[in-house]
Amino acid sequence: MKKIVEPFNLTTMAVLGNLEPKLVWQFFEEITQVPRPSKKEEKIIAYLMNFGNKYALETKQDKAGNVLITKPATPGFEDKPVVVLQSHMDMVCEKLGSVKIDFDRDPISPVVAGEWVMAEGTTLGADDGIGMAAQLAILASNNLQHGKIECLFTVDEETGLTGAFALEEGFFTGKILLNLDSEDEGEMFIGCAGGVDTLAYFEYSTKEMGQKYQTYSIEISGLKGGHSGDEIHKGLGNSVKILARFLYDLNQKYPVKLVHIDAGNKRNAIPREAVATVVFKEKYEKLFIADYKKFNKAIHNEIDRTEPKLDISIAESKPARYYIKKQYQQNLLMSLMACPHGVIAMSPAIEGLVETSTNLASVKMDADGGKRITVTTSQRSSLESGKKYVRDMVHCVFESVGADVEHSDGYPGWAPNPNSAVLQVAVETYEKLFGMKPVVRAIHAGLECGLFLEKYPDLDMISFGPTLRNVHTPEEKIEIASVEKWWKHLLEILRAV
Repeated sequence: MKKIVEPFNLTTMAVLGNLEPKLVWQFFEEITQVPRPSKKEEKIIAYLMNFGNKYALETKQDKAGNVLITKPATPGFEDKPVVVLQSHMDMVCEKLGSVKIDFDRDPISPVVAGEWVMAEGTTLGADDGIGMAAQLAILASNNLQHGKIECLFTVDEETGLTGAFALEEGFFTGKILLNLDSEDEGEMFIGCAGGVDTLAYFEYSTKEMGQKYQTYSIEISGLKGGHSGDEIHKGLGNSVKILARFLYDLNQKYPVKLVHIDAGNKRNAIPREAVATVVFKEKYEKLFIADYKKFNKAIHNEIDRTEPKLDISIAESKPARYYIKKQYQQNLLMSLMACPHGVIAMSPAIEGLVETSTNLASVKMDADGGKRITVTTSQRSSLESGKKYVRDMVHCVFESVGADVEHSDGYPGWAPNPNSAVLQVAVETYEKLFGMKPVVRAIHAGLECGLFLEKYPDLDMISFGPTLRNVHTPEEKIEIASVEKWWKHLLEILRAV
């Protein structure tokens, strides 16, 4: 494995070196300097392998790219059970339209913003860079008390749970696993939803433009976006839905022809932005502008309270040569209008928990000039039957207009175990440290834990982490004070387990 050069000296940190706990924040800042988009984790894998060699720790990598670094028990703790600490290497790469960054090559730029750490116009990668940083801090420290530690770093969690799917049986030995990929300090998660992706493919043909057409661009921006598991219930705006609604409304009055569309980005992010290019005959221009103003006002009236920064804009664009033929455009718009998005069912067993949901995530045209449009959606449910139901619902919408539809393999949910022994330790140590009991609950977002259970059925697991907000968006941030509390709790669990 080729080593990479460390981005900077840990003793002279650029931004986060004065935050506590120092070692955790130092490793976190170092991680932000290593590009690690999903499915492109080569640099962070090399970084981890280099780290293991540097600290003379047993380090290995499996065929999928997952890395395991093992640290022996500290003196006097040799009889403690082996504990697996787990996080994922990859990050969701989202940015503001005005920011220029190549996520494959460029570092993230973290900044301290009051009580939070954020990035400059991009996702921060605290999901799950902070989990990685805590693992590295434990591995690098020589003054902690713990039994044998196995630190598991998985690849491609965000776009398919690839590392967890491909994890080999026997890769680690511990039967207690602490997943460090949750986003609310003081909450212990003991279950999560399962999920599946549904993709629809629209083949289309085009027609050459006439002479007397006006060309306009339509842009949706300023939406909050967010994690489609954690924030699907908040009534946030969906740029795909807003754009499709505008185009559909226009075509009920006069022909507006679609030239180009690009909406949303990641499968597990509620879409924030969308752009389209349309053409129409010159005689409709005044109507188009009037209808835009009416639609803009109506949408703001509907969602201003949840989306105060929403911006819907139009502008004249350079003339287009071709547009999508009517039937293909109609099939696309009708299916985007009909496709469900949001909460399908709330859990009758756990108050406030979303049971089943679906996210209409993105609409993309082939970048290589091919005449195909791909619509990406993702479904989640605590119930396998619920997951299948909403998946089939989405399938029927797209298949009914002639699209080719396929599904990912999906991933299982993690059934809650309220009698978990490690949960009891986590609750008792939290109460001892902070004088209050943590919240114990399940989460609608997907975690890798369900896949781990399939291969390691005897695992006893919890998931917990510091407080993150707006993950999967350029507004992602992590609460500084929560990291210190979470770190203290993690160390106390390792001593007491």
